[in-house]
Amino acid sequence: MTLDPIALASRLIACDSITPARGAVFDALEAMLTPLGFSVERFVVGEAPDGPVENLLAVRGTGGPHFAFAGHLDVVPPGEGWASDPFAPTLRGGLLHGRGAVDMKGAIAAFVAALAGLEQADGTISLIITGDEEGPAIHGTRALIARMAERGLRPDLCLIGEPTSVARLGDMVKIGRRGSVNMWIAVPGVQGHVAYPHLADNPIPKLVRILAAIEAIHLDDGTDWFQPSNIEITDLTVGNPATNVIPAAAHARLSIRFNALHRGEALVERIRTTVAAEAPDATLKAQISGEAFLSKPGPLSDLVSDAIHARLGIRPELSTTGGTSDARFLSALCPVIEFGLPNATMHKLDEAAAVEDLRMLTLIYRDIATRALG
Repeated sequence: MTLDPIALASRLIACDSITPARGAVFDALEAMLTPLGFSVERFVVGEAPDGPVENLLAVRGTGGPHFAFAGHLDVVPPGEGWASDPFAPTLRGGLLHGRGAVDMKGAIAAFVAALAGLEQADGTISLIITGDEEGPAIHGTRALIARMAERGLRPDLCLIGEPTSVARLGDMVKIGRRGSVNMWIAVPGVQGHVAYPHLADNPIPKLVRILAAIEAIHLDDGTDWFQPSNIEITDLTVGNPATNVIPAAAHARLSIRFNALHRGEALVERIRTTVAAEAPDATLKAQISGEAFLSKPGPLSDLVSDAIHARLGIRPELSTTGGTSDARFLSALCPVIEFGLPNATMHKLDEAAAVEDLRMLTLIYRDIATRALG
């Protein structure tokens, strides 16, 4: 059986699947996988505001080796100003336009098309597909991992179809990602008249001192595989409309992207200590989005690099740059590598994937799967 990745990607793009996604886009993917001999399980997790989220786990074959492909069908909102309907796939100038063409319905379509032409005598292939990667990622891949544990499924290797290429297809793959933690600081005060400061307690100077102390923190200088960790203050709010009132509270938000020298909880405690030193009555709330991870160069990166080189004549750069992905969860199961389309238009207006890139990606994915199954 042969399948056209352009047609498959178009079917997925045509489904409005703004995060959190469920319904029609999963119907479309299931309809593609069932004729290929996959057993497909779908389940919905969570409630508003972070859900409900639909997830799909498809499995073909038994025993080892077990090679998994992971990805997401949800997309970010398209925004205004597209040249054509973002959920009406359109071919123009050798490009397939539509929200999700690059991130990452195109890669999922390429993998499905790759499987259609793959001879699988032994081993297991699975697809781990979520509708909650672009959003909070609470009810998505983490729920899929739990379901896989219930079924006794554990991949040996995992490929994620995130758009990692930069200037051309195959020039970069991701072997790790930095961790991410967001924090919210609230400093209480006592509201009062600015002419009577002794009867009030201004929280703003305390918060300023806190932020200055945080800004002075040097986390590290990076490692062989990671850039330096960074702390960024992303919001400062008082919300005081009056010119003659000392406010009752002041708030700030910060984000830390950290490398494998740190753990999220340790960073939270370090900031908590810094906050308490300046304002013991202040509070800190934190949300760790994911820990840093590294799939050290080895058999999996060699496998992917060799497959890219065989088709394109280039060796990809192994990188840990960029934001977070669901690899931060899947890395707890097995070695993980990310490889997909050029990312220049992801999340942008008129997002588009080159038709030839989609066809070549299909061939490379087929080669990777063949090599992974041994």
